[in-house]
Amino acid sequence: MQAKRKVYAYIVQDQDIVVFEHPHAPEAGVQVPGGTVEADETLAAAVLREAFEETGLVGLTLVRYLGKHERDMRDYGKDEYHERHFYQLTCANPIPQRWQHYERHSSESSANDELFAFYRVPLAQMPPLVADFDIFIPALRRLLLAEN
Repeated sequence: MQAKRKVYAYIVQDQDIVVFEHPHAPEAGVQVPGGTVEADETLAAAVLREAFEETGLVGLTLVRYLGKHERDMRDYGKDEYHERHFYQLTCANPIPQRWQHYERHSSESSANDELFAFYRVPLAQMPPLVADFDIFIPALRRLLLAEN
């Protein structure tokens, strides 16, 4: 089984969180931005890079590290083990309610470009995410409640 280090971004603005779907692969479900950590890359640098590459949002900044989760991906047909690291990010610029963005040269896709359909959803009305991507949503909610 192949081991991969992954990072995922909970991008929060005005109590909304950024999620996305694959218009050409609806079976992929609702997800958050993220991806594979490159060799010699820090986790913090990787999450900022992945979030920018997938969303196209300019002005992303790291707020906090939320935690690590280990996930066997065989239930999704991948002979992989993921060491996943989750972060809260924010954006200095306004985030649209909906937009589409092409990730150029995705490391996870055989295609050159991959289309993502992003939207903001109130954190209190968070839809279920695939493959345990929502594992740290309860902790994020508690942290944001404590700050307000």
